[in-house]
Amino acid sequence: MRRPPATLGMRHVALNVNDVESCEQFYVGLLGMTVEWRPDTDNVYLTSGNDNLALHRVAGVAGGQAQRLDHIGFFVASPEQVDAWYGFLDDNGVTVKSPPRPHRDGARSFYCSDPEGTSVQVIYHPPISG
Repeated sequence: MRRPPATLGMRHVALNVNDVESCEQFYVGLLGMTVEWRPDTDNVYLTSGNDNLALHRVAGVAGGQAQRLDHIGFFVASPEQVDAWYGFLDDNGVTVKSPPRPHRDGARSFYCSDPEGTSVQVIYHPPISG
């Protein structure tokens, strides 16, 4: 059997979280996503216009349990925007795990944590960012 045509890329991530409200504030209030759909108080679907992030309330997810997801990434249009996001999130009390750094492939990024400890990367990556 031949491989089907290539996928359109990863456009959806679902996170199990304890506190949907604080995670929604992080992704909407700080990162600028919008609410696409809220089927009930335990689930919310967010978008940046070309992606979908689902937050699902599940008691006992964080707080000692290993996170199966390594990180999620948000692309930006330039290396300077990486630095701007770093300053903005740091100024807003977000836990920053590393300062911005260049990568050998021309990318630039840093990592921070959402309110439940999910690693979030802000990255400029030339082939995708433009």
